[in-house]
Amino acid sequence: MIPGYRRGGGYPRPEMKIQLGHSPDSDDAFMFWGLSSGAVKSDYEFEHILRDIQTLNDWAMDCKLESSAVSVHAFAHIAQNYALLRHGGSFGEQYGPMIVSEKDISFEDLKEVTIAVPGKLTTAFLQLNLWFKDQYGEGVKPKFEVVPFDQIVPSIKAGKYKAGLIIHESQLTYAEEGLVELVNMGKWWFKKTGLPLPLGVNVVRKDLGDAGCKEVSRCMRESIEASLANREQAVDYAQKYARGMTRAVSDEFVGMYVNERTRDMGDDGIKAIRLILKEGAEIGLVPPVEVQVID
Repeated sequence: MIPGYRRGGGYPRPEMKIQLGHSPDSDDAFMFWGLSSGAVKSDYEFEHILRDIQTLNDWAMDCKLESSAVSVHAFAHIAQNYALLRHGGSFGEQYGPMIVSEKDISFEDLKEVTIAVPGKLTTAFLQLNLWFKDQYGEGVKPKFEVVPFDQIVPSIKAGKYKAGLIIHESQLTYAEEGLVELVNMGKWWFKKTGLPLPLGVNVVRKDLGDAGCKEVSRCMRESIEASLANREQAVDYAQKYARGMTRAVSDEFVGMYVNERTRDMGDDGIKAIRLILKEGAEIGLVPPVEVQVID
């Protein structure tokens, strides 16, 4: 039982602090403008913990935060302790992580190329492995090296890698850097399944109890709704985390990953998460998992 909660599922006492982890990215900052600005009211005291997604994934393994953004890939490893929230998820609607290079590489040659990837627990890495299985058959796995996500494009341009798996704002700016798209995971996944591509989700720790989980869910859902309803103010706030993007590009990036599906991922979003984790378990990359969803 977490201190501050009454047995039987009562609401938390006013002094209860919720540590809320999310990435220092413009899309996450946009989502949580409602909470940061005070537009959403609660007896909770929310403490925003901003860390890169790999750190948040690692922390979730140790149940460090009450609620956090995590990769869908990482969720498979923490589902025993965390439940899935219907809101706050990032999905690609026929877009998503991409394999890019300085020049076109055939799929046959790509099989032998060492690909720079942004982390082994990223959902992009899970998708890369599933794409390899679909493209090359059972047992064929990508050759890769882990590189910080914001160093993948510079590393390709410097000649350290022939190809890289890009995420975040690089999906909008890679062409300006003179790179070409080899594979778009969002397009591949939609053609294969007809579903949106799951990338990141928000989770809540189960030991908060049913009422506690639902209160965290309410606050975060209303934060997203407030941000969408006050877009200009929320984008202004998010611009602080835009990592050099112009406001126009930042606004476009926010629009890609914060929308009505972010407010509620829908039954097809939940179906997509369950499917990609099922396929990940079939190739041995994640454990089999039961997905508990907080409405």
